[in-house]
Amino acid sequence: MTARPWVLATRNAGKLRELRPLFADAGIAVIDLSEAGVPESSEEEDLERYDTFEENALAKARWFAGRVGGLPVVADDSGLEVHALDGAPGVRSKRWSGRSDLHGAALDAANNALLLDRLRGVRDRRAQFVCAAAWCDGEQEFVVRGEVRGRIVEEHEAAGAHGFGYDPLFRADELGMTLAEATVAEKQSVSHRGRAFAMLLSNRGS
Repeated sequence: MTARPWVLATRNAGKLRELRPLFADAGIAVIDLSEAGVPESSEEEDLERYDTFEENALAKARWFAGRVGGLPVVADDSGLEVHALDGAPGVRSKRWSGRSDLHGAALDAANNALLLDRLRGVRDRRAQFVCAAAWCDGEQEFVVRGEVRGRIVEEHEAAGAHGFGYDPLFRADELGMTLAEATVAEKQSVSHRGRAFAMLLSNRGS
C-alpha cells in the first residue's frame, strides 16, 4: 500500500462502499473525511455550484485538499442525464427534488418520484449516468470522465436493492438490468463511477 493515504472526499456512504474496493485492488490506502479529521461544514453544500460535472469535481477536490494537511484528495461529481428532459437533472441530480429537508434514502425516493412523474407518458426514456472524478494534492490536479448509457424504466419495472440514488430506475444497456440489481462487481464493470475512477487510477498510478 502507498505510504500516504488518499482521502475520499464524499460523505455518501453508498459511494464509499463502491469506491473502497477499487482503491484496495489498486494497492492504494484510502481514508474518508471523518478519518481525515474533516468535520462536516455547511460550506460543503455550496461547492457543487458550477454547470459541469468536471468543474464541480475539481471544486470539491481543491476545497478538501486545503483541509487535509497535504494528503492527496479524490472527489467526484456525478449525475443522471435524461434525453427527453434536455439533459436534466444533470449536475442538479442530487438536489433535483428541492427537498433540502431530506437526506439519504428519503431524498433518493423524492428524486426518483419526481423523475417518474416527469417521464409519465414519455416514450423516449434514453439516459446516461455521468461521473467526473478529480485528483488534487494542493499542487497538481486533473479530472477524468466516465459514462454509462441506458434507459429509465417504468415505475412498475423499478428493481433492485443494491446501489443508491436513481439506480433502481436506470437499466444499463450493457448489463440488461438496473444498476440496483447488479452486484458491486457488475456495477463497477460498466458504471460511470467505476469507469471514471478506473481512469483516474490508471492516470495517476500508485
